[in-house]
Parts: sequence; C-alpha cells; structure tokens
Amino acid sequence: MKTTKIVITGGPCAGKSTAMSWVQNAFTQMGYTVLFIPETATELISGGVAPWTCGSNLDFQKCQLRLQLDKEDVFTQAAKTMNASKVLIVCDRGLLDNKAYMNDFEFSQVLEYLNSNEVTLRDNYDAVFHLVTAAKGAEGFYTTANNSARTETIEEAAALDDKLISAWTGHPHLRVIDNSTNFEDKMRRLISEISSFLGEPEPYEIERKFLVEYPDVRWLCSIPNCQRIEIIQTYLKSGPDEEVRVRQRGMDGHYIYFQTTKRRISDVKRVEIERRLSEQEYLHLLMDADTNYRQIRKDRYCLTFDNQYFEIDIYPFWTDKAIVEIELNDENEEIRFPEQLKVIKEVTKDESYTNRALARI
Repeated sequence: MKTTKIVITGGPCAGKSTAMSWVQNAFTQMGYTVLFIPETATELISGGVAPWTCGSNLDFQKCQLRLQLDKEDVFTQAAKTMNASKVLIVCDRGLLDNKAYMNDFEFSQVLEYLNSNEVTLRDNYDAVFHLVTAAKGAEGFYTTANNSARTETIEEAAALDDKLISAWTGHPHLRVIDNSTNFEDKMRRLISEISSFLGEPEPYEIERKFLVEYPDVRWLCSIPNCQRIEIIQTYLKSGPDEEVRVRQRGMDGHYIYFQTTKRRISDVKRVEIERRLSEQEYLHLLMDADTNYRQIRKDRYCLTFDNQYFEIDIYPFWTDKAIVEIELNDENEEIRFPEQLKVIKEVTKDESYTNRALARI
C-alpha cells in the first residue's frame, strides 16, 4: 500500500470546500481510496470551542493542534487497515495553518506543549497546496455567507492569506494556486498540481535552474515569506542512467530525511521518485555513499513570491553567486523573479551546475 498525506489550505473563501469534491471525484477515478480529515478549527468553533470562549487564544490553539494531531493519527491508522493499493489522505488545513493565528510567543508555547518543533509539524505532510483567497484577485466573489466560522473582511482575508503562505514556506513541496483564471480552471489547476506530485500518470519533475548574483541574505532573512533550510546531500552508488541521493533537510537541529532517484527524460523533464526515510535508514544508506563525490552542504532559502515557489541555494564555496531553482507544472510557464534576485543566466541545461557536478571530487 502507498499512503500519501497532503494538505489543502488557503485563505478565507478560497474554494477549499469545492476543491474537496473535485479531489474526491478525480482521484477516486484514478484508483485512489480518498480519505478526508475535516477542518479542525471550524469543527471546534461550530461546537462552541473558540478563542473567545477559551481562556485565551493560546488555550484554544493548544486544543486545536492536539485534536488535529489525534485526527491525523486515527486516519493514518485506519488507512493501514484498508484493502487498497493507493490511499490519499487529504487534510482540510494542516498543523502549520495555526501558526498564522498566533504570535511568535504563542507558537513557541504550543511547540513546547506538543513536545515538537516546526520542522516536524510542517514536513509531516507529503505536499501542501494553497488556494489563494478570492479577496486577492477575485474580490467580487468574496463572501462570508457560506461559512459561519468566517468573519474576515476582504482586507483581513488578504492579509491572512499572506500569513498562511508564509507559515508553510519551507516545505519541500508547496504549490500556490492563484485566481489568474476562472474558478473552474482554478480547480483544474489544483487537480493537475496534485496529479503531477502523485506521479499520475508518471512522476515527472519539470525544473528550471538559474545562476544568480550572491543574494542579500539579510533581505531574505527579513521577509516573512522566506525560510532558511539546512541541507546535506550525499550521492549513493548507482547505475549509469540514474542518480540516487539521500538528503538531510531541516533547521535548528531538527531534520527529516529523503532518498531520491532520478532518471532524465529531456533537458528540463525528469522522472523523480522520492521516499521519506527514518533517521536509522538514512544513516544506513550513508554506508553506500559514492566516494567519487563529496557531500554537498548548502543553505536553501525557500521563497514564495507572486504565487511562485523559489529555492535559492547558497553554497559555502561560492561568495559571488548562487543557484535558484523553480519547479513548474508546464515547461512554458512564465517565471517572475523578485527584483532583488539578479539573474546572470539560465543553467537548466548546463551539467556543470548540477549538484552532482559540484560534488564531484
């Protein structure tokens, strides 16, 4: 059985309820058993448990995250008992959504209460799909009438949408679905993004890579929609037509681990298969490291800008340049860089700028 857990999140009046129906129909037809975890905040508020009825917002958030964790554990346990080859668990909002409703002190208190950390809570999901609120680009359709727990004005909804995107920035697979098309096409783009991630019909990765001038790290650290991630990447022994690597990814001493196998299809398209590892599995696989390559250590700055997700890699052996990568759903998709990133040239097809080439001894 293959079980995948994703989050569908977004600002107020973004279309999440409709999206659940689209996901159910689309992926049931693809052979998935689809399980939905309802939005915890709406459940609690509708039942009388709210920030204004609890002793404080912090008390409410502790209750909400505790219940969210328990629900996810129950659904994961139930999925293991099912007679299904492919299970898709869809969370109507995830644990990091709550960060947008807390200040830094409250969030640190919740992490302490849960005996957890931000990396574990955020990267507990395989992918996150953010639907942009109608208050940003489709204001004529914004309403609070279809959700009794929704009270935000258009301005408040837009600001909250930004906070939610910032909360999830840093996840290995975050996609933002904006309002650049009509609502039906917005839903189709969501299904397309999820399908691409799941590898339906095949796990293609479309990626473009750019060499940029060394970025202003102070600027990156100062903006809420950017998150620094520490990465250690090790290449394993593999065949001539594939690349196998393991990666330690996280921050502040908290890490998750992946194994990735890649096969090239074209200059910008590759088949990529990725699986999560335990720390013990990761350490065991390190014994199979290819000694022709050194470990790659880098700081990755994950940046959401104009509904795009950039990954800026800064290497310790470069002081004048860096690499920017962006994954696309379409090879011809327009890329809109922030003005602070000065592009030197595109290096998507230049093998000398691959991590594997940089790691060669």
